[in-house]
Amino acid sequence: MPGDMSPPSLSIDRNRPPSPALPATPMETINTMVHYYRGELGRMAGWRDRIDRTTNWAITVVAALLSVSLSTPTSHHGVLLFAILLITLLLMIEARRYRFFDVYRARVRQLERFYFAEILNPRGQLALDWAEPIAKSLRKPEFLISYRDAACRRLRRNYCWMYLILLLAWALKISSSTLQRPATAGRDMTLAFDHVVANAALGPVPGGVVIALVALFYAVVAYFSFTVKMSDSELAHGSVHV
Repeated sequence: MPGDMSPPSLSIDRNRPPSPALPATPMETINTMVHYYRGELGRMAGWRDRIDRTTNWAITVVAALLSVSLSTPTSHHGVLLFAILLITLLLMIEARRYRFFDVYRARVRQLERFYFAEILNPRGQLALDWAEPIAKSLRKPEFLISYRDAACRRLRRNYCWMYLILLLAWALKISSSTLQRPATAGRDMTLAFDHVVANAALGPVPGGVVIALVALFYAVVAYFSFTVKMSDSELAHGSVHV
Protein backbone atom coordinates (compact mmCIF):
# COMPACT_ATOMS: atom_id res chain seq x y z
CA MET A 1 0.00 0.00 0.00
CA PRO A 2 1.19 3.55 -0.63
CA GLY A 3 0.90 4.38 3.06
CA ASP A 4 3.33 1.59 4.05
CA MET A 5 6.09 2.72 1.72
CA SER A 6 8.72 5.13 3.04
CA PRO A 7 10.69 7.50 0.84
CA PRO A 8 14.00 6.03 -0.42
CA SER A 9 15.95 9.02 0.86
CA LEU A 10 14.68 8.44 4.40
CA SER A 11 15.98 4.82 4.52
CA ILE A 12 19.36 5.92 3.16
CA ASP A 13 19.64 8.58 5.83
CA ARG A 14 18.90 6.02 8.56
CA ASN A 15 21.61 3.64 7.35
CA ARG A 16 24.22 6.30 6.83
CA PRO A 17 26.81 6.49 9.67
CA PRO A 18 26.76 9.76 11.57
CA SER A 19 29.38 12.31 10.67
CA PRO A 20 32.05 13.10 13.28
CA ALA A 21 31.39 16.14 15.38
CA LEU A 22 33.88 18.69 14.08
CA PRO A 23 34.85 21.80 16.06
CA ALA A 24 32.31 24.52 15.39
CA THR A 25 33.96 27.44 17.18
CA PRO A 26 37.53 28.73 17.49
CA MET A 27 37.56 27.72 21.16
CA GLU A 28 36.66 24.13 20.29
CA THR A 29 39.37 24.10 17.61
CA ILE A 30 42.00 25.30 20.09
CA ASN A 31 40.95 22.70 22.67
CA THR A 32 41.16 19.98 20.02
CA MET A 33 44.65 21.09 18.97
CA VAL A 34 45.87 21.22 22.56
CA HIS A 35 44.64 17.73 23.38
CA TYR A 36 46.02 16.35 20.11
CA TYR A 37 49.39 17.97 20.78
CA ARG A 38 49.52 16.42 24.25
CA GLY A 39 48.72 13.01 22.80
CA GLU A 40 51.43 13.20 20.14
CA LEU A 41 53.91 14.56 22.67
CA GLY A 42 53.20 11.60 24.95
CA ARG A 43 53.75 9.09 22.16
CA MET A 44 56.97 10.82 21.14
CA ALA A 45 58.22 10.81 24.73
CA GLY A 46 57.37 7.11 25.05
CA TRP A 47 59.47 6.16 22.03
CA ARG A 48 62.23 8.52 23.19
CA ASP A 49 62.30 6.62 26.47
CA ARG A 50 62.63 3.32 24.58
CA ILE A 51 65.57 4.69 22.61
CA ASP A 52 67.34 5.88 25.77
CA ARG A 53 66.67 2.53 27.40
CA THR A 54 68.41 0.70 24.54
CA THR A 55 71.37 3.06 24.79
CA ASN A 56 71.59 2.40 28.53
CA TRP A 57 71.63 -1.33 27.84
CA ALA A 58 74.50 -0.84 25.40
CA ILE A 59 76.52 1.19 27.90
CA THR A 60 75.91 -1.46 30.56
CA VAL A 61 77.08 -4.22 28.21
CA VAL A 62 80.25 -2.31 27.36
CA ALA A 63 81.07 -1.60 31.01
CA ALA A 64 80.37 -5.18 32.14
CA LEU A 65 82.35 -6.93 29.43
CA LEU A 66 85.23 -4.47 29.74
CA SER A 67 85.43 -5.37 33.41
CA VAL A 68 85.39 -9.09 32.62
CA SER A 69 88.02 -8.81 29.91
CA LEU A 70 90.47 -6.40 31.54
CA SER A 71 90.15 -7.53 35.15
CA THR A 72 92.31 -10.66 34.77
CA PRO A 73 95.18 -11.39 32.35
CA THR A 74 93.79 -14.87 31.66
CA SER A 75 90.46 -13.66 30.24
CA HIS A 76 90.12 -14.17 26.50
CA HIS A 77 90.01 -11.25 24.07
CA GLY A 78 86.99 -12.88 22.43
CA VAL A 79 84.89 -11.37 25.22
CA LEU A 80 85.44 -7.95 23.64
CA LEU A 81 84.53 -9.26 20.19
CA PHE A 82 81.36 -10.67 21.70
CA ALA A 83 80.67 -7.22 23.17
CA ILE A 84 80.98 -5.72 19.67
CA LEU A 85 78.35 -8.17 18.41
CA LEU A 86 75.99 -7.30 21.25
CA ILE A 87 76.44 -3.57 20.63
CA THR A 88 75.65 -4.11 16.94
CA LEU A 89 72.46 -5.99 17.87
CA LEU A 90 71.38 -3.18 20.20
CA LEU A 91 72.12 -0.62 17.48
CA MET A 92 69.80 -2.48 15.11
CA ILE A 93 67.06 -2.53 17.74
CA GLU A 94 67.52 1.17 18.47
CA ALA A 95 67.41 2.06 14.78
CA ARG A 96 64.02 0.39 14.49
CA ARG A 97 62.74 2.29 17.53
CA TYR A 98 64.11 5.54 16.16
CA ARG A 99 62.05 5.17 12.99
CA PHE A 100 58.84 5.09 15.05
CA PHE A 101 60.04 7.97 17.21
CA ASP A 102 60.81 10.04 14.12
CA VAL A 103 57.19 9.80 12.89
CA TYR A 104 55.73 11.29 16.08
CA ARG A 105 58.59 13.76 16.41
CA ALA A 106 57.82 15.12 12.94
CA ARG A 107 54.15 15.66 13.85
CA VAL A 108 55.06 17.43 17.09
CA ARG A 109 57.58 19.68 15.37
CA GLN A 110 55.07 20.52 12.63
CA LEU A 111 52.61 21.71 15.29
CA GLU A 112 55.26 23.67 17.14
CA ARG A 113 56.71 25.34 14.04
CA PHE A 114 53.57 26.38 12.22
CA TYR A 115 50.89 26.63 14.91
CA PHE A 116 52.14 27.31 18.42
CA ALA A 117 55.04 29.47 17.26
CA GLU A 118 52.66 31.67 15.27
CA ILE A 119 50.34 31.98 18.25
CA LEU A 120 53.17 33.11 20.52
CA ASN A 121 54.81 35.41 17.96
CA PRO A 122 52.80 35.96 14.76
CA ARG A 123 55.02 36.77 11.79
CA GLY A 124 52.45 36.64 9.06
CA GLN A 125 49.28 34.99 7.91
CA LEU A 126 49.05 31.34 8.91
CA ALA A 127 49.37 29.09 5.87
CA LEU A 128 46.23 27.11 5.16
CA ASP A 129 48.10 23.92 4.25
CA TRP A 130 50.42 23.77 7.26
CA ALA A 131 48.50 20.81 8.76
CA GLU A 132 48.37 18.83 5.51
CA PRO A 133 51.47 16.69 6.32
CA ILE A 134 49.98 15.80 9.71
CA ALA A 135 46.62 14.84 8.20
CA LYS A 136 48.35 12.75 5.54
CA SER A 137 50.41 10.97 8.20
CA LEU A 138 47.29 10.30 10.29
CA ARG A 139 45.39 8.84 7.35
CA LYS A 140 48.29 6.71 6.14
CA PRO A 141 51.19 6.48 8.62
CA GLU A 142 54.53 5.90 6.91
CA PHE A 143 58.11 5.97 8.07
CA LEU A 144 59.92 9.19 7.22
CA ILE A 145 63.43 7.77 7.45
CA SER A 146 64.97 4.58 6.15
CA TYR A 147 66.36 1.89 8.42
CA ARG A 148 69.87 2.63 7.15
CA ASP A 149 69.64 6.35 7.88
CA ALA A 150 68.20 5.69 11.33
CA ALA A 151 71.09 3.36 12.16
CA CYS A 152 73.59 5.93 10.90
CA ARG A 153 72.10 8.65 13.09
CA ARG A 154 72.26 6.54 16.24
CA LEU A 155 75.74 5.34 15.29
CA ARG A 156 77.01 8.88 14.91
CA ARG A 157 75.35 10.14 18.08
CA ASN A 158 76.24 7.41 20.56
CA TYR A 159 77.42 4.06 19.30
CA CYS A 160 80.59 5.16 17.49
CA TRP A 161 82.13 6.03 20.87
CA MET A 162 81.26 2.63 22.30
CA TYR A 163 82.81 0.93 19.29
CA LEU A 164 85.94 3.04 19.74
CA ILE A 165 86.29 2.10 23.41
CA LEU A 166 85.90 -1.59 22.59
CA LEU A 167 88.47 -1.33 19.79
CA LEU A 168 91.04 0.29 22.08
CA ALA A 169 90.43 -2.32 24.77
CA TRP A 170 90.74 -5.16 22.24
CA ALA A 171 93.98 -3.75 20.83
CA LEU A 172 95.36 -3.44 24.35
CA LYS A 173 94.33 -6.99 25.15
CA ILE A 174 95.98 -8.66 22.16
CA SER A 175 99.12 -6.51 22.35
CA SER A 176 99.90 -6.77 26.06
CA SER A 177 99.10 -10.38 26.92
CA THR A 178 102.59 -11.70 26.10
CA LEU A 179 104.21 -9.01 28.22
CA GLN A 180 102.67 -10.66 31.25
CA ARG A 181 104.66 -13.85 30.69
CA PRO A 182 108.02 -14.24 32.48
CA ALA A 183 110.82 -12.70 30.46
CA THR A 184 113.77 -14.86 29.43
CA ALA A 185 117.42 -13.75 29.64
CA GLY A 186 118.31 -11.34 26.88
CA ARG A 187 114.76 -11.23 25.56
CA ASP A 188 113.62 -7.94 24.18
CA MET A 189 110.37 -6.89 25.83
CA THR A 190 109.24 -5.08 22.71
CA LEU A 191 106.28 -7.05 21.37
CA ALA A 192 106.75 -8.21 17.80
CA PHE A 193 103.95 -8.05 15.29
CA ASP A 194 103.86 -11.81 14.91
CA HIS A 195 103.08 -12.13 18.61
CA VAL A 196 100.15 -9.75 18.25
CA VAL A 197 98.81 -11.80 15.34
CA ALA A 198 99.19 -14.99 17.35
CA ASN A 199 97.33 -13.47 20.32
CA ALA A 200 94.47 -12.38 18.04
CA ALA A 201 93.64 -15.96 17.07
CA LEU A 202 90.09 -17.00 17.87
CA GLY A 203 89.81 -20.77 18.14
CA PRO A 204 90.54 -22.30 14.73
CA VAL A 205 90.47 -18.86 13.05
CA PRO A 206 94.00 -17.49 12.56
CA GLY A 207 94.88 -14.17 14.14
CA GLY A 208 95.52 -12.51 10.80
CA VAL A 209 92.00 -13.30 9.63
CA VAL A 210 90.52 -12.00 12.87
CA ILE A 211 92.47 -8.74 12.61
CA ALA A 212 91.42 -8.31 8.97
CA LEU A 213 87.75 -8.86 9.81
CA VAL A 214 87.89 -6.41 12.73
CA ALA A 215 89.63 -3.83 10.53
CA LEU A 216 86.98 -4.28 7.81
CA PHE A 217 84.16 -3.94 10.33
CA TYR A 218 85.58 -0.73 11.78
CA ALA A 219 86.18 0.68 8.33
CA VAL A 220 82.43 0.27 7.69
CA VAL A 221 81.64 1.86 11.06
CA ALA A 222 83.92 4.82 10.28
CA TYR A 223 82.35 5.27 6.85
CA PHE A 224 78.80 5.42 8.14
CA SER A 225 79.84 7.58 11.11
CA PHE A 226 81.61 10.34 9.16
CA THR A 227 80.56 10.30 5.51
CA VAL A 228 76.78 9.76 5.60
CA LYS A 229 74.96 13.08 5.26
CA MET A 230 72.25 14.10 7.69
CA SER A 231 69.26 15.31 5.68
CA ASP A 232 67.39 16.81 8.64
CA SER A 233 68.47 20.40 9.26
CA GLU A 234 67.59 20.08 12.94
CA LEU A 235 70.47 17.66 13.36
CA ALA A 236 72.96 20.26 12.16
CA HIS A 237 75.64 21.62 14.46
CA GLY A 238 74.26 24.12 16.93
CA SER A 239 70.62 23.14 16.52
CA VAL A 240 68.52 21.60 19.26
CA HIS A 241 67.33 18.11 18.35
CA VAL A 242 65.16 15.60 20.20
